[in-house]
Amino acid sequence: MAEQTAPLFMATRRTPVATAPAGQRIYFVSLGCPKNQVDTELMLGQVEAAGHQLVHAPEGADVIVVNTCAFIDAAKEESVDTILEMAQHKTKGGKLVVTGCLAQRYADDLAKDIPEIDHILGSADFQSLAKALSPQPAFTLPSGGSKKKRALPVIQVSETPTYIYDHETPRKRIGATHSAYVKIAEGCDRPCSFCIIPKLRGPQRSRQIDDIVAEARALGRAGTREINLIAQDLTRYGWDKGVAPADRQTLAQLVRALGKVDELDWVRLHYTFPSAFDDELIDAIASEPKVVKYIDVPLQHISDPMLKRMRRGHSSRVTRELMKTLRTRIDNVVIRTTFIVGHPGETQAEFDELCEFVAESKFDRAGAFTYSVEPGTTSAMLPHRVDADVMAERQQTLMEIQRKISRDHHEAMVGKEIEVLVEGVSSESEYLLEGRWYGQAPGIDGVTYLSDGQVPAGSLVRARVTQASDYDIAATLELS
Repeated sequence: MAEQTAPLFMATRRTPVATAPAGQRIYFVSLGCPKNQVDTELMLGQVEAAGHQLVHAPEGADVIVVNTCAFIDAAKEESVDTILEMAQHKTKGGKLVVTGCLAQRYADDLAKDIPEIDHILGSADFQSLAKALSPQPAFTLPSGGSKKKRALPVIQVSETPTYIYDHETPRKRIGATHSAYVKIAEGCDRPCSFCIIPKLRGPQRSRQIDDIVAEARALGRAGTREINLIAQDLTRYGWDKGVAPADRQTLAQLVRALGKVDELDWVRLHYTFPSAFDDELIDAIASEPKVVKYIDVPLQHISDPMLKRMRRGHSSRVTRELMKTLRTRIDNVVIRTTFIVGHPGETQAEFDELCEFVAESKFDRAGAFTYSVEPGTTSAMLPHRVDADVMAERQQTLMEIQRKISRDHHEAMVGKEIEVLVEGVSSESEYLLEGRWYGQAPGIDGVTYLSDGQVPAGSLVRARVTQASDYDIAATLELS
């Protein structure tokens, strides 16, 4: 099955888009996480359905749309830099539209400081994009905004985001046909002290199982072989429906329903929370053949005092017991996690405890991030800040521990036969293919380089592992 060309660029990668026959010429930039990518795909579907033309470069576009991220400082800086870059391409009479999390959080500041912006749409207001593109006067004055005589941007930012799409919402896919993200819920109800997401994305709101299954079937019929389930908090799927727990739709029920979608081969779970796992979910992951044995569970820390400061709502005992249970009950499970180092109050002893935990747990995949101060969060008001150089050193130390573990895991795979989802010709060499086995999620883990054969992108093939590195493996398609 041939790989489709991506209809925009993600972050700094720019890819030509397909074009529609009529309407304004529109150029998209999408930044940030897979959840943002889905939002961009929905906007692409919306404007194309309205008859607009999607173009592959900002030069000469009638409208430039930037879907921003504001999760940490680096993401905010990238978003602002991208807006300023796109403002340079704005044509006379053209429009610059900014949406996403940065727009949700800093609408007034953006309106005041970047006069080239014409429309600002919040994180859940992008469904009004097509309407925003129609000719209309700017009318909303940002509070405390500039008093210069200029056209002011139209600001449409819901104070409490409530929107969630369904399977009938127009959507134009980004990237490869064979792998897709499916957002099963939006928003978050957790009180983690370091996280601004609940304020940017609103309270949790889950879709219905039959709606998600309908989307999955449509994706499968269009050539998708792998779906990646995403949400701010996947394991609390269905908890927001306001009914007794026994009557709720659960993630386990959803997983089993998706396992019956004939058109799919792989179903992958992202952003699962450690304290919300239950026996029903673990059994569903373990027993459903199409559910890949890969669990993305952000742990953030292991020290009890740190977990309390982070307001994670569980103890180190819960974490340790979950890791043991997952490995005992799910054969060949691959566990991916993330940690935050340098959160306010983190002592050297607490960091040492984290290092010992990572060393003994031998996670298949792990990432470490330095703490980022997010105004409006509880952590931002805590004392005992950790020096930036100390944070960077701790991050490097933790990742060095994990690097050796990751290489050991890969070296243990040499000689074994694996199933690989082929992505296409490798960027490293035209003589190699590039793909992923189930232990490699798209965009965040390493890749599998394939030699000794050629098959179309989207194929599921058997291969034998021949070489290992820290984050990638190599395999041959010749199995004799």
